[in-house]
Amino acid sequence: MLWGLRLILTAALLGLLASCATKRPQLVKNTARTFTTVVVDAGHGGQDSGAYRRTGPPEKVVALDVAERVDQKLRESELHTVMTRSSDVFIPLDSRVAIENAQKNSIFVSIHFNDSSRRAIHGFETYYHSPVAYELAQRIQEKLLTLPHSINRGVHAANFRVLRKAAYPAVLVECGFLSNRSEGRSARNAEYRDQLADKIAEAIVEERYGPGVYQGTAQTASEGSAAATQNRTPPPPKGAPLGSLNR
Repeated sequence: MLWGLRLILTAALLGLLASCATKRPQLVKNTARTFTTVVVDAGHGGQDSGAYRRTGPPEKVVALDVAERVDQKLRESELHTVMTRSSDVFIPLDSRVAIENAQKNSIFVSIHFNDSSRRAIHGFETYYHSPVAYELAQRIQEKLLTLPHSINRGVHAANFRVLRKAAYPAVLVECGFLSNRSEGRSARNAEYRDQLADKIAEAIVEERYGPGVYQGTAQTASEGSAAATQNRTPPPPKGAPLGSLNR
């Protein structure tokens, strides 16, 4: 009987060790300074419209437009790009993860627009999961804040699936609130969407090659740079808990 008890305890211990092994955190390779490929992800698509307001196109449409512009600007900067979708089709989250992780020496940037039941809420947000993606998220946020009348809603850790399961640095950008009258109206403007794309592309190129390399096409107010520096979000404390949001 004692021998049988030992067998049971041994089996239980092995099972516990196996369970712990499968729950180890995803190891993310830090390619922030070496990446040669950028996976550009346009949020939503197909039957998944994302945020939608009667006064303008749904999130899936404007997100794709900004993503396509980012893609073009990065290719003009001689970076290799891969888009998770280039038309109005539905791509499951795990398929997006598979696309991003299949690209070696890459980073992942997901483009979205925000929504709220409170129409007064507005501003830019950028999310990351792995600490190796924080600097990229911060850089994108700072560039967006150089746009006129921009509001800083911060850089946040989040548990979005496309970030949590990424094998390389991955960020998700919320390019303003479609539910806000002003930002929703701006999102309907092609020139403004090009400015958004220009700032995101500039941040990506600078992350790879350093300041002063990017040759942008969209022109915006230069005085915004000082405001971006003042609004800089401090680095997260070591061991800070991640948000529980999921995309």
